[in-house]
Amino acid sequence: MKITAKTLLMSSALALFAAPALAQSQGDWTIGLGLATINPKSGNGTLAGGEADIGDDESITFTFEYFIRDNLGIELLAATPFEHDISIAGIGAAGSTKHLPPTLSLNYHFPTATAWKPYVGAGINYTTFFDEESPLGTLELDNSWGFSVQAGVDYQISDAGAVRLNVRWFDIDADARLNGAAIGTAEIDPFLFGIAYVHRF
Repeated sequence: MKITAKTLLMSSALALFAAPALAQSQGDWTIGLGLATINPKSGNGTLAGGEADIGDDESITFTFEYFIRDNLGIELLAATPFEHDISIAGIGAAGSTKHLPPTLSLNYHFPTATAWKPYVGAGINYTTFFDEESPLGTLELDNSWGFSVQAGVDYQISDAGAVRLNVRWFDIDADARLNGAAIGTAEIDPFLFGIAYVHRF
């Protein structure tokens, strides 16, 4: 019998889906430690009459996830502070700020029979800004509540350990004041790209 590439591909796919799925079980929990880059979108709103630009930064991230059902977990994201330079068209360097982005998500982990385990999630983000500095005066950014979504994949390297790659998007808009006067809204809406080691207990 002639075996074609198409036949081999279909046979491999059927074998994959017929194999027992490896699931995250109800009651399991994981801790993750990683490094992430956060990239605000281009065009961050209008501040003091000019287009704002908010810079990128990198930081250490932490995750804790508890599985309330098989493959379904509630995850908390934390991090060491991110710091962003702020510039305004026509003004130049306008200041900097630090922020923390605690985020609570509901994640679904797709059961697979391979070492690759993709997942998706959605949740709520609370961004708190602090240590604002500006050569123009006293800069203040309001804290922000917003929606967050993510997708990622875990590559299993042991029974309990995995390397995780993921990307998140945050809805972050912060009203800004300079010397007590409103100067506009910083529309940050960043993507976060991360790599982490995740350990299951």
